Amino acid sequence: FFTPAFHVLDSFSAHTIKLWGKTFPTAEHAFQWKKFSTIAPDIAEQVLVAGSPEAVKRISIENKSKVPPEWYEQRVSVMREIITAKAEQHADVREQLKKTGSRTIIENSPVDSFWGCGPDGHGQNMVGKLWMEIRDTVLNTLT
Repeated sequence: FFTPAFHVLDSFSAHTIKLWGKTFPTAEHAFQWKKFSTIAPDIAEQVLVAGSPEAVKRISIENKSKVPPEWYEQRVSVMREIITAKAEQHADVREQLKKTGSRTIIENSPVDSFWGCGPDGHGQNMVGKLWMEIRDTVLNTLT
């Protein structure tokens, strides 16, 4: 969904997320903040105030060695919580999600084989799967 029409589904889109008693500028801010919130509050604060999702990603990469091992078991449920909040809080996100109909949603990431389709198109596409789950459950309760 790295196309203009479906950019709202991207974690970098400019949709604030209110969650965990905070307001995050983007879903990427929320995700990376949660990654560091318990183990490195100083890094989490840097993430929260970062000026762009690209800066947030850079902070996360620079601090990769500080990510707790259990994060990898929690990351899908955290992302589900974040994008559910995004869908609940933004009508334009819900509208674009509705427009996907029953089609498969793919995060067309050529570099990420976990969250996206990866370089060979056969990645796990976890973000796409989560958006389809939200479309099939949460979206039906909000419309």
